[in-house]
Amino acid sequence: MTADHDTPRDDFATGRGFDAADLAADSAADATEFDGAEFDGAQHDAGEFDDSAFEPAADDEAFAERLASIDEADAEARTRSLRAGLEEYELEDEDLDLLEGVTVGEDGIITMPALPVLAIVGRPNVGKSALVNRIIGRREAVVEDVPGVTRDRVSYKAEWNGRRFTVVDTGGWEPDAKGINASVAAQAEVAVDLADAVLFVVDVNVGATATDEHVVRMLRSAKKPVLLVANKADDPRQDFEASALWSLGLGEPWPVSALHSRGVADLLDKVLKVLPEVSKVAKEEYGGPRRVAILGRPNVGKSSLLNKAAGEERVVVNELAGTTRDPVDEQVELGGRIWRFVDTAGIRRRVHLQKGADFYATLRTSAALEKAEVAVVIIDVTEPISEQDVRIIDLVLESGRALVLAFNKWDLLDDERRRYLEREIEQDLGHVSWAPRVNISARTGRHLEKLVPALELALDSWDTRIPTGKFNAFLAELTAANPHPVRGGKQPRILFGTQASTRPPTFVLFTTGFLDPGYRRYIQRKLRELWGFEGTPIVVNMRVREKRKR
Repeated sequence: MTADHDTPRDDFATGRGFDAADLAADSAADATEFDGAEFDGAQHDAGEFDDSAFEPAADDEAFAERLASIDEADAEARTRSLRAGLEEYELEDEDLDLLEGVTVGEDGIITMPALPVLAIVGRPNVGKSALVNRIIGRREAVVEDVPGVTRDRVSYKAEWNGRRFTVVDTGGWEPDAKGINASVAAQAEVAVDLADAVLFVVDVNVGATATDEHVVRMLRSAKKPVLLVANKADDPRQDFEASALWSLGLGEPWPVSALHSRGVADLLDKVLKVLPEVSKVAKEEYGGPRRVAILGRPNVGKSSLLNKAAGEERVVVNELAGTTRDPVDEQVELGGRIWRFVDTAGIRRRVHLQKGADFYATLRTSAALEKAEVAVVIIDVTEPISEQDVRIIDLVLESGRALVLAFNKWDLLDDERRRYLEREIEQDLGHVSWAPRVNISARTGRHLEKLVPALELALDSWDTRIPTGKFNAFLAELTAANPHPVRGGKQPRILFGTQASTRPPTFVLFTTGFLDPGYRRYIQRKLRELWGFEGTPIVVNMRVREKRKR
């Protein structure tokens, strides 16, 4: 994934835009003159929008000066007018929930409670993805009659009887006879850890297998609700076969047919009884030591960094990780502050399962990121930057966590390797050029103290909020200077913008059409130029809306 996220197309609809020419006009004009008209600029039809082909330095300075000169009260008044103009468009309930936040506090942010999380786990080819599709009411999870189709944990929003929750479809099974037990157990363990409740899916036609029992041993000791689902019970006569699953020790089996929807409604009624109203695992933790995940490929110095920071041999690396999840939490004093470090040194390639190694490393890294606020990705400067390094950084971007790059073993770097390293950083890590860089030696502790200002900078950026009035004034200036190219005779316009949340900074643009990825990168780049955002990804989402039919 790139440095900044683009919302998937599934999140978009269609709509209209607002007038940059008006908003960029006389800043002293009366707000009532702006009745929700669109940001509009000189229209031009062009090819792919090149986000780097605009504004020399002088124009950048003029842009910032114009924005700074806009009176805040006037910007807020215009924003209220633009907000009123949205009433002419088809808005969904989620849009209205978001827009209510525009009037809350001076920064226009509303905090929504975290939805409870329901994880679905089980052996390959038992119908997990089919059940996910049935629960969410649409065909999104990929279904195929072979094991291992789902390769990653994927989240979907679901609703039943007026209650909304998140469904996590798990995958990534390694269908290798030697390693399937460990892989399934590892996946289930992480799923239980990161969910409020779990559906354990078994094929009623096959019954309980050795792999199922391997997972059940872990599930029995979990302190999370687990519902046993006997899937593929397409006929009521198969309910008797489901009763044999009582032997697994997880309570009453629920016979269902994800394919035909049989029994799914009763199952969801039961799910709502065990799910909390607000997630106990997905909600943000505020206060206390900031949480730092230490990430990197094997042998780059993750455990050495934690040991040096803690002042003791705190971490023992298990070269044969693969059966249990063992990240180590350690409270460390660094730079006069207490931090909670989460080490992921247990991630190692298993010799007998080369094919599943990447999956397992990804699984463990994702679990650590779920609990962290900022990630320190350690890179060994004595070796070329690898594809695995880039993949780990992309996992941080996907998680939305703040990011610091720590270039380790700097004391071993010679002049020749330094020249190659700078070239590699420019080529392979250009998409995270906004991340603070620290050159350290985890073994000797050299420059370890420089991690603290980098961490603080990244976390401050991660928490940054831009007032809604100021953000809309920014959009007006930006689109007046460089409007979106015309596509097929139509020019997408931005109707309204607001920062929906922080951690990471997430912006929502109500538009009349799909904005080119290049134009969204242009918006992200200008946001960084004006407000910094060093060390954090920026999420720019779109909600394309149509005008109401009269």
